[in-house]
Amino acid sequence: MNNIMIIGIAGGTGSGKTTLTQRIKEAFGDNIAVLSHDYYYKSNSDLPFEERTKLNYDHPNAFDTDLLIEHMRALKEGKTIHHPVYSFVEHTRLEETVEVKPAKVIILEGILIFENQELCDLMDIKVFVDTDADLRIIRRLLRDVKERGRDLDSVVTQYIGTVKPMHEQFVDPTKKRADIIIPEGGFNPVALSMLLEQVRNFIAEN
Repeated sequence: MNNIMIIGIAGGTGSGKTTLTQRIKEAFGDNIAVLSHDYYYKSNSDLPFEERTKLNYDHPNAFDTDLLIEHMRALKEGKTIHHPVYSFVEHTRLEETVEVKPAKVIILEGILIFENQELCDLMDIKVFVDTDADLRIIRRLLRDVKERGRDLDSVVTQYIGTVKPMHEQFVDPTKKRADIIIPEGGFNPVALSMLLEQVRNFIAEN
């Protein structure tokens, strides 16, 4: 189906990707379907919990991107998919899945979605949210402690050990693949307005 637009929203952890996604979803409601790369972390259920906590979750190999690509293609073809549900407390997938029906606009967000060329090729618009590192780490700390049940020490250790080096190695270089770079993401009203107008025109024409 050619009348479905796929928008990729990438950027570092805590950059504002989810806020930008929410702003677009709020503006267009059921015309928008949302998928997150975070849903597609590998299960690693064969490993004990202690080993799962030590894995590098900011490396491209941590994700089942092949399944995500399969689901994105299905949505593009007008098919319903059922995405995995991942527990950030248990560091594994749950047995349940979530149904996602195709919509006029599909938003895919994640730190590493531009790292995979096959995934990039499915996107009509690629947006990179560019935010200062100090602000990103503060947002990540608050999110992981308040929303994901993590303790402060583990979040800081993970950030220093894997998040920061993986951002420098894999995330930041993908900025060159973006069509649009938005400082502060959903907190940038001018850029948000321009993106909303583009989506509005697409929906009106399709």
